[in-house]
Amino acid sequence: MTTQKLWLRCEKKPFERRSALTPTTAKKLIDAGFDITVERDEQRIFDDNEFANVGCKLVDNNTWPTAPADIPIIGLKELPESDEPLPHTHIQFAHCFKTQGGWSKVLSRFHRGGGTLYDLEFLNDPTGRRVAAFGYHAGFAGAAAGALALASQRKGNKLGQLVPYPNEDAMISSVKEVLGGTGKGVRALVIGALGRCGRGAVDFFRKIGLEEDDILKWDMAETAKGGPFEELMDVDIFVNCIYLSSSIPPFLTKEQLQGAGKERRLAVVVDVSCDTTNPFNPIPIYNINTTFSEPTVPVDLGPDLPMLTTISIDHLPTLLPREASEQFSSDLLPSLLEFPQRHTAPVWTNAEKLFREKLALAAKEEGL
Repeated sequence: MTTQKLWLRCEKKPFERRSALTPTTAKKLIDAGFDITVERDEQRIFDDNEFANVGCKLVDNNTWPTAPADIPIIGLKELPESDEPLPHTHIQFAHCFKTQGGWSKVLSRFHRGGGTLYDLEFLNDPTGRRVAAFGYHAGFAGAAAGALALASQRKGNKLGQLVPYPNEDAMISSVKEVLGGTGKGVRALVIGALGRCGRGAVDFFRKIGLEEDDILKWDMAETAKGGPFEELMDVDIFVNCIYLSSSIPPFLTKEQLQGAGKERRLAVVVDVSCDTTNPFNPIPIYNINTTFSEPTVPVDLGPDLPMLTTISIDHLPTLLPREASEQFSSDLLPSLLEFPQRHTAPVWTNAEKLFREKLALAAKEEGL
C-alpha cells in the first residue's frame, strides 16, 4: 500500500497561532501509516519539537510551493494573495465558495495550476453536518472580545491589541478583571444561540458572571419575524453567530441605530461569522474586517450619539489557539484517516464535486 503523505504548512496570517494538525493528531496519522511533513513555524502555538518528537519530518518555513506536486498541503487560513498557479491539492479554509470578495481570482489559481481545493468549511458528513468546525471557540472568543471592548469603552478608551491566551481559565480571569471582577450587570444577546458558535458565546458569558436573564439566547424561532430587531438596542453586546447562505432582512441597520438616539444601550457588535463581503451580510453597519492589532472599528452614526464599535475578526478562535486546535484537529481526524480513499469516501468526493462546480463558475467569471 502506498504511504499517504501530508504537508502541514505554516500560517501566514498575522497573529494566527492555530494549527490544522496538532502533535496529538499527527501521531495518530503516523501510527495509521501516514508520512507527515511539518514546516517550522515560530508563530504556531505548538513548538516544532513537539511535532518532531512524534515522528514528523521538519522542513523550513513556507517551503510548500517547492514541495512535490503530489503531496497534499494542509493548513488553516487562506493563502496570501498571489497570481501564482496552484498545482497542489490544498486542504484549508479558502473563503471563496460563497462569492466573497475576490473569490474567482482565488479559484483561478487552481484552474491555471491544475490543483484541487478541499475547503474545510465544506467537509460534511452524510447528514450534511460539518465534520470539523471552530464554531464553539469562535463564539467563546468572540464573546470575550466583545466584553473586553465594552470594558474599554466604559473607560472612554479604544480596545487595544488582542493577545492569545494560554487557556480558557486565563481568558476568563482576564476579562472578569477588566470588568471589575465580574460580568454581572452586563446584558448580551446572542443570535444563533443553539449552534456550536452560539453555545460558545453563551458559555463564556455565563463563566464571567452574567445573570442568566441577561443572556438573551435567540435562534430561528426568535428571528423568524425578520429584522431589524429593536431588542438589540437594549443590550450592551450583540454577538452574531449565524451561518448565512441566503438573503434575509438585516438584523441591524444604521438608520435604526440613529433612530434610537441617545437612549441606545447597545455598545458593541461582535460579528463572529464576519462574512464582510458576503452579499447576504445581515449586519450592514460596517464594511471591513478587523484584526488582532486593531480589533474594533467605530460605526459612523453622526455626532452626539453613544459610541458603537464592531468586531469582525475572521480568526477569533486563535485567541485560544491550543485548545481550539486540539478540538478542531481531533474532529477532523476521522476524515483525514479516510483521505487515502478520497476518490470514494463521501466526505471527500462531495467536497471535490463542490470545488469543481465553483471552479467552473470562477473560470467563466475570469474568462479562462
